[in-house]
Amino acid sequence: MEQERIGAEEFPTWRVTLPNRPLTGLTVLVVEDSRIASEAVRLLCLRSGARIRRADSIRAALRHLQTYLPGVVIVDMGLPDGDGADMIATIARAIPRVPVVLGISGDPGNRDAALRAGADGFLAKPIESLALFQQAILAAMPPAARPQGLRALPDDVIAPDAAALRDDLAHVADVLAQAEDTDAIDYIARFLAGVARSAHDRMLEDAATSLAHGHAQGRALATDLARISGLVQTGLAATRVS
Repeated sequence: MEQERIGAEEFPTWRVTLPNRPLTGLTVLVVEDSRIASEAVRLLCLRSGARIRRADSIRAALRHLQTYLPGVVIVDMGLPDGDGADMIATIARAIPRVPVVLGISGDPGNRDAALRAGADGFLAKPIESLALFQQAILAAMPPAARPQGLRALPDDVIAPDAAALRDDLAHVADVLAQAEDTDAIDYIARFLAGVARSAHDRMLEDAATSLAHGHAQGRALATDLARISGLVQTGLAATRVS
């Protein structure tokens, strides 16, 4: 397949210069439709010195990539308008290539699909550890850009605020209200599982997993959907600003 040209400018020479902000000077594009997940990446970038841009779909990400070449692209494996693995493959074969491409997912089983598509690494949601985030990016950088010698690893854990979770739950409620086809059910199950993991909500994650399994087995989904709707409304009430 012919390689695609992405980005208006070549990636500038970059290397770690600030130990406490090792990603200073990098631009990170996160392709993620979940607010809680993208907010976590935003906070991790802020603490690392990187600039962040966000796209909530493959279409939006491709628009970004037609105008600039980021240093890092982080791609969710399940996006509303397509498969994240396809997005990773497109970026991996582009000229010039983005230096670092990482896949992310609430399902650790998606690691192999991300790497097969051309990703340089993978992060499982929830993405909270500052040290793991920085290390995943630095390990995939060209050798000349990596820090020399020993580097102290931060033990910070990042937690997005309730507003991001509320936005995601409101999005699920809207999709549930209009869900009429197979694609919508698949999307709800996948999206909600990732949100639940990021929010450490085991009950909501179990409900999303049950919906996915039920749909795959072809069983009636009314009970699963009613359960999810109730949990979403409960979550919205708990995060509502008075």
